Amino acid sequence: MAATTSGRLPWLTKVIYGTGDWGLATFNTLRQIFYAIFLTDVVGLDPRLASFAAFVGVIWDAINDPLVGVISDKTHSKWGRRRPFLLIFAIPYGLAFLLLWWAPAIQNQILLMLYVMLAYALSDTFQTLVIVPFHSLTPEISSDYDERTSLAGFRMFFNFLASIATAVAAPMIVDSVMRGGGTQQQGYVLAAGLFGASAVIPYLLIFFTIKERPAAERNAESATLRETVRLAWKNIPFRYATALYMLNWVAFDLTGVVLPYLLVYWVMKGDLLAKVKGLGLPIESAVLGLMLVTATIVLPFWIWLAKKIGKRVAFLGALGFWIILMLLIPFVPQGAVTLTLLLAVAIGISVSAAHILPDAIFPDVIEWDELKTGRRHEGIYYGVKNFCRKLTTAFAIFIVLQVLGWFGYQTPPKTATVFVQPRSALNAIRFLIGPVGALLLLATFIVTWLYPLDRDKFNRVRYLLEKRKARRAASAVPPRGS
Repeated sequence: MAATTSGRLPWLTKVIYGTGDWGLATFNTLRQIFYAIFLTDVVGLDPRLASFAAFVGVIWDAINDPLVGVISDKTHSKWGRRRPFLLIFAIPYGLAFLLLWWAPAIQNQILLMLYVMLAYALSDTFQTLVIVPFHSLTPEISSDYDERTSLAGFRMFFNFLASIATAVAAPMIVDSVMRGGGTQQQGYVLAAGLFGASAVIPYLLIFFTIKERPAAERNAESATLRETVRLAWKNIPFRYATALYMLNWVAFDLTGVVLPYLLVYWVMKGDLLAKVKGLGLPIESAVLGLMLVTATIVLPFWIWLAKKIGKRVAFLGALGFWIILMLLIPFVPQGAVTLTLLLAVAIGISVSAAHILPDAIFPDVIEWDELKTGRRHEGIYYGVKNFCRKLTTAFAIFIVLQVLGWFGYQTPPKTATVFVQPRSALNAIRFLIGPVGALLLLATFIVTWLYPLDRDKFNRVRYLLEKRKARRAASAVPPRGS
């Protein structure tokens, strides 16, 4: 299936490309939500050391994300620029994920921290080699403003499906292994193995079915990494799109990292094996399942609203609603399971918009860059975007674990089934997920309000690009009689 520059995309193209987010979401959901509590409660790493282990791994990402973007921009093969990466690195991507969830029996905290750091950096490297080329296909598949929103909608549908499956099933797998006499460590490795294997299939499917645009249509020219980064920084819409993207995901990731701590130690009062009455599910599975099912159901609404009033305005509405809900969380009484489930449904409405609309906004900066420079650098832009996405997760884990360490968080004994955290740690958990989350969302709201590239301006950019292409085509046609 060949990519098109404008007009409606075939439904099957959207579906197949959208499956790529299954592979991304299984990886990210496990890491976003469960990795911090895995490091503290299963691996037994001190929260402050665990925070450095995750954050230092991102230093390498500062190099490899834009580097992979530039390499994919300059790659020439019979399969195109992006697709070879999907074929070569899809399986290593799935295998490297297992390293995050296995830790050797090392008693020395520093050595254990160094292992976690290495595993984090290695898995992130393979993620970069797959995700940057995958995302870079988005602006190449279509240049239509609304079709990109639709394409992002298909991606987010599979993203939410994978997130639901991972968020609901992972705690159930761990719980089942523990009740069967195994350890939490074995449960997490089993979950990582199952979801890591499922992450490989979509990228191989995309490689064999989705075609890239011919090189002649891309106006791609060779440029150094330094020159490309300099040009990207001059792209004003790119600055705003990157800022709102980062702030949005820092808020989401912070919520995701804190949520298991809030559910286990505040809502369930430290009962590590408790299940929600009437549902028979661990509290994490119930809350995350309701939130993500709601997000999936309302996904078509956000696509429709974005087409009706524009991506920017629709996102502003979602952010305003989300801020109000986050401010309510600290007032949830301890043990209030039903109220927590209701809040999860309401938050799911805004979570849906937070997943689709920033991703739908971002590809539009590529045409602005092409108009200003005469070049297309999808790889470098999506390299920066992928770096920002991973940075938000690492930053959220770092902040949460540092704060928990400061406020006296204690690692429960491996044999414990009930464990009560100090009041200072509980208050820190509630403060992080409520006021801090709301403040980050408010910053996202302000940046989104100032974002300069709406539908009318984007269509103007497209019009000027088409005129330029028409002039070039006319000048290339030899005069009659020659």
